[in-house]
Amino acid sequence: MSLQAQEIPAFTIHDLRRTASTLLHEQGWPSDVVEKALNHTIGGVRGVYNRAEYAEQRRGMLQAWSDYIDGLVPSANLVIGAASA
Repeated sequence: MSLQAQEIPAFTIHDLRRTASTLLHEQGWPSDVVEKALNHTIGGVRGVYNRAEYAEQRRGMLQAWSDYIDGLVPSANLVIGAASA
């Protein structure tokens, strides 16, 4: 069955963020890095004292996430470029 023929249930951007958070945690990424990438605020004492940006860790995590997503769809099925109007 082609990708176009598959029916996709309705979803929101928040559903995608929740799914990414869940899968990144399941892949073993640290919560602080995942939460920072999602731009979540860490509350309580930890939020006051921990001001780390985790830039290098986020970069590695997001590249790994991109590679994971790329691996879900065979490259032969990808269409590159804008759709014509």
